[in-house]
Amino acid sequence: MSPLLSSERRSLDASMERAGFYPTLLADVVHDALDGREPLSHLIHLETHFERTEVHRHITVLVLTEDMLVITHVDDQQLDEAGEQMMAQVSTESVPVTQIRSVVLGYMYAQPQDYKPSDQARELTLAIAWSGGQRLDMGPAGCADPQCDADHGYTGTIAQEDIVLRVSAEADGAQAVQNAKDFARALRKVNTDTVNARAMEPGDARQRVAGIGSRFNRSHHQR
Repeated sequence: MSPLLSSERRSLDASMERAGFYPTLLADVVHDALDGREPLSHLIHLETHFERTEVHRHITVLVLTEDMLVITHVDDQQLDEAGEQMMAQVSTESVPVTQIRSVVLGYMYAQPQDYKPSDQARELTLAIAWSGGQRLDMGPAGCADPQCDADHGYTGTIAQEDIVLRVSAEADGAQAVQNAKDFARALRKVNTDTVNARAMEPGDARQRVAGIGSRFNRSHHQR
């Protein structure tokens, strides 16, 4: 085991402990999902929502290894009004990095007219897609005439995503935004390196020769 990887494992454990969201349970679930793999990078996102008199929390842990993206999500639920009876719902998913189709980063900057290279983004949205799932956002279409009451139909956008995390400097801290950016860079690098390594395999190289099975090669990579 290399010192770098063991250091990242300790960093992962420390991050889960700092999050304070059932850290013992979370650590057991995450390490079980890793199945002995060493983490290369991780991202932890904790959210709290208020609904009338109830507080709902959930945490998402993304762990990148050399060949997998391991996603763990934990929700808690209050079963009684006093909050003495709690239930935690856990889900894990392991995605081969070769199946990741896109890693999208969206940034928000305050006062862009005064932007300097040292300025940090105020907000970052990380979207990762691997299964081909799409989200459709629809709304009524309009026109530039404020007096127009005609029916212009609907307009919308289609976004390909399987998981989306929104990190805000105001809510989560500036370091959390930087951590999300660093994780996305690590994920892109591992994904690109893995795809390039597969493309350089002798079998694939033969298929890329013009006129020799190129059509079958394209269908193979669209699995």
